[in-house]
Amino acid sequence: MAPVNNGRVVFNEIPTGYPVPGKTTIYDESQSIDLENEPLHGGILVKVLILSIDPYLRHLMHPADPSSPLPMFEVGKPMAALGVGVVLRSENPEIAPGSHVTTFLPVQHYAVIQSARVLENKEKLPWSVYVGVCGGPGQTSHHAWLEYSHAKKGDIAFVTTAAGPVGATVVQIAKAQGLKVIASAGSDEKVEFVRSIGADVAFNYKTTSTKEVLKKEGPINVYWDNVGGEALEAALEYAAHKSHFIICGMISNYNTPEAYNVKNLENILWREITLHGFLTGSLMPKYAEEFFRTFPARVASGEVKYLEHRVNGLENFGQAVLDVQSGKNFGKMVVIVAEE
Repeated sequence: MAPVNNGRVVFNEIPTGYPVPGKTTIYDESQSIDLENEPLHGGILVKVLILSIDPYLRHLMHPADPSSPLPMFEVGKPMAALGVGVVLRSENPEIAPGSHVTTFLPVQHYAVIQSARVLENKEKLPWSVYVGVCGGPGQTSHHAWLEYSHAKKGDIAFVTTAAGPVGATVVQIAKAQGLKVIASAGSDEKVEFVRSIGADVAFNYKTTSTKEVLKKEGPINVYWDNVGGEALEAALEYAAHKSHFIICGMISNYNTPEAYNVKNLENILWREITLHGFLTGSLMPKYAEEFFRTFPARVASGEVKYLEHRVNGLENFGQAVLDVQSGKNFGKMVVIVAEE
């Protein structure tokens, strides 16, 4: 077989604001691959089917930081993202050709990697859910809620970006545990979706004061923070004594030269608030096996609901990254790279 094109998305330059397609990220078709003879070095050759677009990708565009546990993207090299692929060839005895696998994959059509999680998918779910509610975002919600929420039935939780894949999953986990859930989202359409999955109080933070909602509906025992900034300040203002704040993301700060100055950090002291910053990978050894054993069935049964925002074509990866950073997606953003 003749070599085939192996298009890829290259990280071209470190952005100062929002990542601009064609400038920060470039789709490059200069590479090819011989699918029959590419050396595997004991690994597997994967055809990439689906890639996940997540807010944290913007963080990986910062300059190299030796103190960070996460490797930053290298200028001139392909980007990487959580993905699902099908194995074309294998020298790994634990992974058979034809298997579907998930791991952090180079943003390109084909890749040689050493190992990955084999997906059983007994529930026959769409493969894309394994980069969404049954993948990284779902794991983030599940693992961190179990580890850090310390929630009890009747507690009050506040969840930001509640229409996103992480926020929506947290809303449903909290409701299943018997909590009252306050949830914010960035459009009236998103607010309606958040109500439909069980939030007791849902509001558009762009048209309604977060502080006024929390003043009326709080105080809050658990705060799930995806945004930082003014929402974090409002949560600190209306936090209950000995509440738990789960710091999952701060997207309001990712693309601005100067972060919002939260003015009431002293409440952490006087109300004995515990802040939990975390990276999902640190919690996987404790919770991942249980998650993959139980969560897909909850999704398949309809107990846990989700939305997807699908984009077709690897060449549109950069635009999808920008759309997530600017909040234009409605549901989990996935890039469909190829059909099987």
